[in-house]
Amino acid sequence: MLFFKNLFAKPLTSTLTVTSNNGFHLRPVAKFVSEAKKFDCEINASFHNKSVSAKAVNALLSLGLDKEDSFVLELQGKDASKALTTLRQVFATLMQDDEEVEHIVNTQHDYEGEALLGESIYQGLAIAPLYHYTQEESYIKNNATFQGSVVHAMSILSKRFEESTQKDIANIYLAQKELLSQLSAEVHDIDTFSALIDKEIKTLKGSKLESKAVDYQDLLRLVKSNLGYTYQVHLPSQPFILLAKDLLPSDIKQLETSSVQGVILTQSSLTSHTAILLRSAGITSLILPEDIHSTSDDVILDTYAGVLIHHPTPKDLETATKVQTLHHRQEILSQEKRFEPAITKNKKTIHVYANITDVTSASAAKEAGAEGIGLLRTEFLFGQQAPSLETQTKAYEAIFACFDDVTVRTLDVGGDKALPYISLPKEENPFLGVRGVRLFQSHPDILEAQLHAIFLAAKGKSIKIMFPMVSSVEEFTHAKNFALHVAKKYQLTTESILFGMMIEVPSVLFDLKTFNEAVDFYSVGTNDLTQYLFAIERTHPTLKTDALSPVVFKALYQIVTQVTKPVSICGELAANIDAIPKLIQLGYTSLSVTPKSIAQTKETIRHV
Repeated sequence: MLFFKNLFAKPLTSTLTVTSNNGFHLRPVAKFVSEAKKFDCEINASFHNKSVSAKAVNALLSLGLDKEDSFVLELQGKDASKALTTLRQVFATLMQDDEEVEHIVNTQHDYEGEALLGESIYQGLAIAPLYHYTQEESYIKNNATFQGSVVHAMSILSKRFEESTQKDIANIYLAQKELLSQLSAEVHDIDTFSALIDKEIKTLKGSKLESKAVDYQDLLRLVKSNLGYTYQVHLPSQPFILLAKDLLPSDIKQLETSSVQGVILTQSSLTSHTAILLRSAGITSLILPEDIHSTSDDVILDTYAGVLIHHPTPKDLETATKVQTLHHRQEILSQEKRFEPAITKNKKTIHVYANITDVTSASAAKEAGAEGIGLLRTEFLFGQQAPSLETQTKAYEAIFACFDDVTVRTLDVGGDKALPYISLPKEENPFLGVRGVRLFQSHPDILEAQLHAIFLAAKGKSIKIMFPMVSSVEEFTHAKNFALHVAKKYQLTTESILFGMMIEVPSVLFDLKTFNEAVDFYSVGTNDLTQYLFAIERTHPTLKTDALSPVVFKALYQIVTQVTKPVSICGELAANIDAIPKLIQLGYTSLSVTPKSIAQTKETIRHV
């Protein structure tokens, strides 16, 4: 009877929304599928009239789910109810943990030779000849079977997964293992497996997931290597800069033990697994979609400036060598002195805080030498469902316990940030619509719960609450009064709470004297401020803003000379080694950066 009850039961459904800027890509898909396969029930995912199995990596990837896409999960069978609860939580965690790749703000350069501008994967400076990537395939027949070779490949991936100490890297191998498991189940010999790989790569072409083609190629090579195929990549014994269309994830292991000084990829992306592994390996690397020829002469790969100097002058080489030596010394010194104050040459103390998202990054900031938290991005604490008051309070308590000085930004969604349970109107330009502080008007219940949790977690500790995307004094006053009303409603004190705002909307620059009478502190969000100053969306695929433009510094000067309350910088500009001296010269004494940038930022300050 139970069998027939499950068979004819109405399917359970749930709508899930992709909130990661990276979309629902291979790594989170693989983890989701891995969890789905544990349940005894049929699980399908539907999007735009296409329904696929949620227990197959390739099938789920074929939906091409991007940010803000909503798909329907449909479950039927014995474990349907339990599976739905688990998978909703798993998906929420995957979206929350999938951090967007930071775009590196390039420094300025004065090279005399022609500079080819690219996109930096990992910052560094390399001087060496360009060497073009070549690979030779050879074959000697052996007695290995296709299925045996798949098992062998799976064991290699399992070992790589177990040996990986970084979560991002471990997840790459987990994703490859899940993908291989599904692909190999559809075929029975190497020829049909190769044909299937080619077909899947063609399917990815032109999509946001095109950069994941290297994972399919990697799996094919891994299986074939046990069937008598060998792949010889010839690398010079002398220092070299590798030039390739793209690299397979398994190539990076070989590079780590070579004389490679840098890598240039002409057909990759910042979110590819190759790029993630290059960052992890600390290899100076750049994406440069241009036709470049190898050369036996030294070139300069400067990924601080995001450029390749293909034909450097003697002066360029001399300058680059000096900079290379200086950076190396500073890197060692900055780590040794990361817990010491950052004091300029003329004895001015500059406070260096951290931008964080959760208690894990708060702990990382503590270890990195942060003096406090300059920006807690609270939207990353929220998942697919609105967290309970208890969940929020515990999260804030854990973070507040790490530092005495913490600035909490209230929920900032809209624009390029989305949460599935916050329904926002479809807008022609969401960056100019309902986002930031405007949520107090449209979603007061969610903001009330958040403020209630912050007040409870503070327990009399001095906490700064900061409102985002404020464009008028009236907006700030409304938000602050709302917060005071919440405290009064729940009989909580706000004596130790300071209320401030982000300066990121240009209109604020013209009314700072009025704002001074209302706010306790300011923090300049240079990312959004630059976006609005130049009317270029910061996520635009082709148009780029100049973060070091004189216009930006004129705006920052206007701010620092007109505010009468404490002001800090919390955008990417705060960690830019070219910008830091200018910011200090303007009069800024507080900078907030990512945990990994703290040591270098402090050391840069000491040389101003």
